[in-house]
Amino acid sequence: MIAVSANTREVTFSADELIVSKTDLRGNLTYANRHFMRVSNFAESELLGQPHNIIRHPDMPRGVYHAMWKTLKSKHEFFGFVKNLTSDGNFYWVFANVTPDFNKGNVEGFFSVRRQAPRAALAVIEPVYRQMREIEQRSRKETAPTDSWNWLQEHVKSETGLGYEEFVIGLYEEHC
Repeated sequence: MIAVSANTREVTFSADELIVSKTDLRGNLTYANRHFMRVSNFAESELLGQPHNIIRHPDMPRGVYHAMWKTLKSKHEFFGFVKNLTSDGNFYWVFANVTPDFNKGNVEGFFSVRRQAPRAALAVIEPVYRQMREIEQRSRKETAPTDSWNWLQEHVKSETGLGYEEFVIGLYEEHC
C-alpha cells in the first residue's frame, strides 16, 4: 500500500496527453502507456499484472467504483472524475472513460482512457465527493458504496435535472 502523507502534491499533465491502460476481467493491468507510467510514477514492471486499483486514492468515494463496475458489467462505458495516487504518494485528477473490450461479443477486459480534468469541473465535483465519503462513513460497510451512489444520483437529478452520465460529460465539456 502506498503511504499518503499530508504533504502530497498534485501531479499535472498536458491537455493533449491521454493516459491509457487495459485490464483483464478482474481489473489486473495488462497494458499501460508511457503517459500513465510517467504521471503515476510507476515503472511498467510495477504495473503489469497488478490490480488497477494500485492507483486508487483514499479520497475517492467507494460509490464511484460501485457505479463503474455496475456499468461495466452491464457492458456499457463509464465516465467519471477520478483522483489517482502516484507511487510516491502524490496525486493526479483525471476525467476517465472506461469501456468494455469486446471480442466476438464477449467482454475480455477493459480499456481506460483518461484526460486532464478541468480545474473548474473539479471545483464542482470535489464537494460532491466529500459528501459521498461522509455518507459512506455513516453507513454500514456493506451498504456504503450503494448508499453514496444512490445519494449522488438523487443529488445530480435534483440539482441539474440530469442523469449521472449526462452530468459528468457535460461538466467536462463545459470546462474543457
